This record gives sequence, structure tokens and C-alpha cells, in this order.
Amino acid sequence: MEDLKQITEFGTSPGIVSELMKHGIVKKLKEGDILLQENAFISSIPIILKGSVKVYQTDDDLREMLLYYLKEGETCLMSVFGAMYREMSKVKAVANEASEVLLVPVDKLGYLAKEHPEWINYIFRIYHQRFQELLDVVNAVAFKKMDERLLQFLTRKTDIGRSRVIRITHEELANELGTARVVVSRLLKQMEKEGLIELGRNQITLM
Repeated sequence: MEDLKQITEFGTSPGIVSELMKHGIVKKLKEGDILLQENAFISSIPIILKGSVKVYQTDDDLREMLLYYLKEGETCLMSVFGAMYREMSKVKAVANEASEVLLVPVDKLGYLAKEHPEWINYIFRIYHQRFQELLDVVNAVAFKKMDERLLQFLTRKTDIGRSRVIRITHEELANELGTARVVVSRLLKQMEKEGLIELGRNQITLM
């Protein structure tokens, strides 16, 4: 649980760390494990201790759109606000890799906000960060060509995974970018010719 002390707002406040340790439950996830399902009741708020988690939303045709990644020290704002207003989950969260998550019961949120102002600071910092990321997504969709979006996405994946090797299929990559697999495959081959990446079986190496 020492991981919590690495969170900016919690590092100088042993009180909130003790509260989270007391009431939270640590859950270990394997890659692909579902942390939160769409239209499910929200009973706890996740804080990522180790690893990373992908957050998706599904449209009426059951196509998934990647919204953002949760990295170490972050929480899912959609879960926080959904729990506050007693709504069912509007997103699906899936482990991007082997991860550890602290699950904080939703009935503790009011107490944390009242007794620990740093909890509010933490939520607003994550909110600001998510807002900036979503603005980047809107900007990319509206103004950038797909090849630029693809390279930007791969670069971000290497940052999150802390590796130049990205293990992903063309189909998965297309789903996360909201485009067709044939488009992704064509662009990846062109990027390989330009020396930007190296393609392997179900993996991409960013050069």
C-alpha cells in the first residue's frame, strides 16, 4: 500500500492513506480482466496501484471506442461521478496489463471529501488531466489525418507500457482508434517502409 504515498496529494497526508488502507480492498488483475462492466452497479472506486487499465464506451452497434487509460496513481472519474449520482456505469474498464487496483467503497466518498480536503484536490487533478486528454482526442479526430493519429497513439502506448514493443493486433488497434482494420494495416505497412516502426506477429516496435 506504499504506492498510495506516491500520489501527490496523499504523500504528505498519512491520515487519508490510513483511511484508504483501512477501507479499501486490493484486487489483482490479469491482462484482459474486466474491472468494470457497462450498465453495472458501481459499488467501489478504483485507484490504480500498479499497471494500467483501459476505459471504453460502446455504441448502439456494440462497437467499442477507447476513451482513455488509467495509469498508476489514477482513478476512474466516470466511476466517481456515477457513484455520486447513483447511476449505472456508462463505461467498461479492462486491465491493459497485469495490474493491482485499490477498490474504495462508494459509501466512503462523502466521508473522504468531508474529512480529507486532499481527496477533493486529487479528484480535481484527475478531472483536469482527463479533460485535457479528451480535448486531445477531439483535436486529433477533427484536425489530424489518420496516419498522424496512429503514430501519436502508438507513441502514447509505448509511454504507458514503458516499452518500445506494443503487443496488439491490427483489429484491436483499429477498434481503439475507431476505424477499419484495412486502414490500419495499410498505414502500418507505410510506416514500416518509412522506418518508423517494425511489424511482427501481433506486435509493433516503435523505432
